[in-house]
Amino acid sequence: MLAACAREGSPPSAPAAPAAPTRIAAVDAARLLAADQEPGSWMSYGRTYDEQRFSPLKQITAQNVGQLKLAWHYDLPVDRRAQESTGLVIDGVLYITGAWSTVFALNPLTGQELWRFDPKVPRATDVNACCDAVNRGVAAWKGRLYLGTLDGRLIALDAATGKPVWEVRTTPQGSRYTITGAPRVIKDKVIIGNSGGEMAVRGYVSAYDAASGKLAWRFYTVPGEPGKPDGAASDQVLQSKALPTWTGEWWKVGGGGTVWDALAYDPKLDLLYVGTDNGSPWNRRFRSPHDRDNLFISSILALRPETGEYVWHFQTTPGEMWDYSSTQHLVLADLTIAGQPRQVIMQAPKNGFFYVLDRASGALISVHQYVDTQNWARAIDAKTGRPTLTAAADYSDSGKPFIAAPGPLGAHNWEPGAYSPLTHLLYFPVSEMSFPMIPARSFKWNALAWNVGLDFDAGSLPQQAAIKAAAKKGLKGHLVAWDPVQQKEVWRVEAGHPWNGGVLATAGGLVFEGDAMGQFHAYDAANGAQLWSAPTQTGILAPPISYEIGGQQFVLIETGWGGAFGLAAGELARDAHTDEGNVPRVLAYALRGTDELPPAHAVQSEPLRPRPEIAGSAGITEGKRIYHRYCGTCHGDAAVSGGVLPDLRYSAAVGDAQLWQSIVHDGALQAGGMVAFGSELDARQVEAVRAYIVRRIDESVAEQQGLKGAGSTAGGGAVPHG
Repeated sequence: MLAACAREGSPPSAPAAPAAPTRIAAVDAARLLAADQEPGSWMSYGRTYDEQRFSPLKQITAQNVGQLKLAWHYDLPVDRRAQESTGLVIDGVLYITGAWSTVFALNPLTGQELWRFDPKVPRATDVNACCDAVNRGVAAWKGRLYLGTLDGRLIALDAATGKPVWEVRTTPQGSRYTITGAPRVIKDKVIIGNSGGEMAVRGYVSAYDAASGKLAWRFYTVPGEPGKPDGAASDQVLQSKALPTWTGEWWKVGGGGTVWDALAYDPKLDLLYVGTDNGSPWNRRFRSPHDRDNLFISSILALRPETGEYVWHFQTTPGEMWDYSSTQHLVLADLTIAGQPRQVIMQAPKNGFFYVLDRASGALISVHQYVDTQNWARAIDAKTGRPTLTAAADYSDSGKPFIAAPGPLGAHNWEPGAYSPLTHLLYFPVSEMSFPMIPARSFKWNALAWNVGLDFDAGSLPQQAAIKAAAKKGLKGHLVAWDPVQQKEVWRVEAGHPWNGGVLATAGGLVFEGDAMGQFHAYDAANGAQLWSAPTQTGILAPPISYEIGGQQFVLIETGWGGAFGLAAGELARDAHTDEGNVPRVLAYALRGTDELPPAHAVQSEPLRPRPEIAGSAGITEGKRIYHRYCGTCHGDAAVSGGVLPDLRYSAAVGDAQLWQSIVHDGALQAGGMVAFGSELDARQVEAVRAYIVRRIDESVAEQQGLKGAGSTAGGGAVPHG
């Protein structure tokens, strides 16, 4: 592993001493570089700086994994939303986060809560979060934990007590940025990015002094208004390299390139690697109306961690217009390619191609398609990495619809994979989902809706039974074992559905992954044979970790399903995950486990009953359009919930015009996250949405009763990422 390679040529570190009662989260660079000397700990997001997510523990093996049992479980006292956290186990304490950026410290042997910290994120922030109120974890450094909050703050906590030490705002007050990713700490600098690619923002990554919270540097990933430098580490390279690749007045609509997840570090080269998001708006016509690359969107950047100085970049999708971000996890490894040792960085971004780069120079070593179907690129140049687009892919210039495969969810989204230095394979989840990119006729920025430049109403799923059946059949997913040297698939395990969890590889010859159907699996790392499975009652997105305490190896997973697909995909999402509720938990498994989960309860809904229509066809059509603009990305396709947020067809407010106005227009439920839309929608428009929901109730009743002519209206189904 890279952690071991980084120690070559320098004095070896002494083995870490056993954890003393007074040592709490005492993580520093020396300890992270010697992580393999503490195989029972998990001290950073990817366990080590190289983000390989490989555990050296091997008490649990392919021979005995069938004996794995639940050791303990902890019910997360948060909303039943997506849970995406990677836990840290350091000095005898487990630190894990939940929805709304809440932090929990637990006893990793028993699951007993030690403390919790709630940053009190205003629930109205949810309107700015494209993909659920998620948080992917904390960073630990010298007795402190560092937390990015959904509403844009970076908070340092005392790891022993959970009490705040300092707090800074990393995003402009009142902006549409959010934070969902886990920070990293490098050379006493806390590195943090942000989300907002669907809200039309400008991307950047920042570094803060770990001791004081003072801003050390900031790097903007796309240029701002020409002639107005930021006074940031990115000024010179944006002027010389990025600015010539933009046209129009992109700075008025953001530009995109947010840094919401992928970070990795090579201590030997002293390079910080950053993955950037899609262009914003998605539709390039409204962002940069001519055929240019738009640096540094959808790119991998190498920066100096102490100063933010630019070193190199590689753009996976020049001129990106399909939400093909490169924020998917970055993995560092030392490989032998064509008989030569190479220091590489690997990524399987959304666009469906697997990239292997030289991590010192950014030069492309190889690239190969990893998903069965993609239709946006005819080929990728093996020397430059530049794609040749298919004839239909550039919907922005043609103005014609393009059914993109992969769709905005990508062939691989944020759920991290794992690399095993024993098998030399990278294991990661793959999804196959297409999506209609239908350009909007005009663009107007809205504070309470997505700003992507597409017509979600026209691109929604038709409600005819045959079309819906075909759409469901087209949803696929699998776990793949990929050989990055030969650039080929070694094995796969079909899931039968997309949007499954992250991955862990172990020295016991195992690969662990949870899925959307509420099953936690162990596979043989060599051939993909399933060796063990346990029901979790709830769908899984989070990646597992493994740790050792009390002489036992544990495998831990956080349950809780949702995210972009779960929120927006409506009926397609509802049928692609378990219906046993959505109970967020932390589950720990060991060979001598004796715990059991309480009985599961399938979600039961009262039968829908028809309602008299409250508007004519014109009003319903207007309500449908408004619903897709403002509501569908949270409440689901055609007002059918994907199983995360409330299904509006069952809302009591639909039958009460005054109650409906008080909630949707005035914000009566704003404390719970349902913001007031009165600043952008008047009472008549709000009532039109209610009329559309009533129509959808009647159509759903007819469909449930098996009657013909169930209607042909549709619902919004945009599904991105972070």
